[in-house]
Amino acid sequence: MSTQLPPASKKQKREAKAPREVGIIPSDLPNVSIRFEALDTGENVGGSLRVPGGITEKQLEELLNQLSGTSADPVPYTFSCSVPGKKKNDPIRTIDIADNIYSSLLRPGYNTTEDQITLIFSPKAVFKVKPITRSSSAIAGHGSTILCSAFAPNTSSRMVTGAGDNTARIWDCDTQTPMITLKGHANWVLCVSWSPDGALVATGSMDNTVRLWDAVTGKPHGDALRGHLKWITSLTWEPFHIVKPGESPKLASASKDGTVKIWDTTRRVCTHTLSGHTNSVSCVKWGGQGMLYTGSHDKTIRVWDMKAGARCINILKSHAHWVNHLSLSTDYALRVGPFDHTGKKPESPEEARNKALENYEKVVKKNGQVEELMVTASDDFTMFLWNPLKSSKPLARMTGHQKLVNHVAFSPDGRSIVSASFDNSIKLWDGRDGKFIATFRGHVASVYQVAWSSDCRLLVSCSKDTTLKVWDVRTKKLSVDLPGHQDEVFTVDWSVDGKRVCSGGKDKMVRLWTH
Repeated sequence: MSTQLPPASKKQKREAKAPREVGIIPSDLPNVSIRFEALDTGENVGGSLRVPGGITEKQLEELLNQLSGTSADPVPYTFSCSVPGKKKNDPIRTIDIADNIYSSLLRPGYNTTEDQITLIFSPKAVFKVKPITRSSSAIAGHGSTILCSAFAPNTSSRMVTGAGDNTARIWDCDTQTPMITLKGHANWVLCVSWSPDGALVATGSMDNTVRLWDAVTGKPHGDALRGHLKWITSLTWEPFHIVKPGESPKLASASKDGTVKIWDTTRRVCTHTLSGHTNSVSCVKWGGQGMLYTGSHDKTIRVWDMKAGARCINILKSHAHWVNHLSLSTDYALRVGPFDHTGKKPESPEEARNKALENYEKVVKKNGQVEELMVTASDDFTMFLWNPLKSSKPLARMTGHQKLVNHVAFSPDGRSIVSASFDNSIKLWDGRDGKFIATFRGHVASVYQVAWSSDCRLLVSCSKDTTLKVWDVRTKKLSVDLPGHQDEVFTVDWSVDGKRVCSGGKDKMVRLWTH
């Protein structure tokens, strides 16, 4: 009996014509016309150029450095190209040049050799963070589960943790010893946050109060800030570059009582109470444009204009369940404020403000436009990407997780998003259009938190399965497995200079990890 083969599909015909291996570039490929455009300013470098259709990413980098006059001290760049969607109403997509122009744009059919191709370039992080490979110390001290941790914005030598023993502790990571125990709360410490200048630490507790501490001496900055009726869920500081000269940054605290309070940290008074949410506020972030973003168990996200007297200017409704967490594309720039990965201290308050503004604008400016994006994670298994100042409709709905999404974080350059879920997986997404990139599998229980390395090349995650894992973003593979904790690991952070990772959890031990 003869079997009749079905006719080849369009895709099969196209693939038959195309070279079999992705790495092979046709020898008769004509030249293409390209132009370089800066991501932040939209400036054109070098005009229109004719280059071989198979030009590689490395060759594009050399060419751009020649045109910019930086050949002697070359700058590493990433290149991408905006292409229209396949169908009529599809949004514009951003394609990264991963290998060469042929395999990234021409072979998949996004562009033809007739097109003028605009390559958008942005400088890569110059310094490289090494993957952490070992636990340098396990430090006892806390008498109960460690719930939160954070490195100082200017150094990896100082780190703060909050725990169920009603205390927070500041640790000296160089000598690997507890430096100061911050005592005063009457219940669990649920959240900790460094001020953007690194001078103060704020702690929020189940005793419904917020406390401020001097980061060097550990002395309490006056008495507790009282006003909330239920426990504190999240803290955020006013970004350094929008603090008025001569003033201290304000602090915002979110609570299970459904309100957010704004505190004047000098006069130690509540200046505004933001009410509008009908359920617990799970997360609060202060954006660099002077907006406050709050996510709540009432399924909504609210945008508050702090420059116009804390007025609610937008309510975002798309989630079908609690909003657990939110992240801004500028989170990292706002965290480091006037510092960088070297931790160098600016000479004057004026210089510090300018440096903080420069750090912020580096991430927020796209083609001359200011664009601060936000991603929200929910119990409904989904995430949404928003441009909250332009629209109350999401830019993208991000689906794929099989259980609730607990934690979400933009990469330091704002180009990628990572999400951690109770389905044991971590997913990587494009930070510009919300497109799914990869799933990292390896944990065998719920993933609680993820943290980026400053150079955007690595991720570290912590899980209920007692391990930390380091992931390589380029290869999309597990880089290092880090066992050591004896029980669930609830919190993880990576220092700004990339030298250390800290973690803590149910075994009451603070672990520091290094390479």
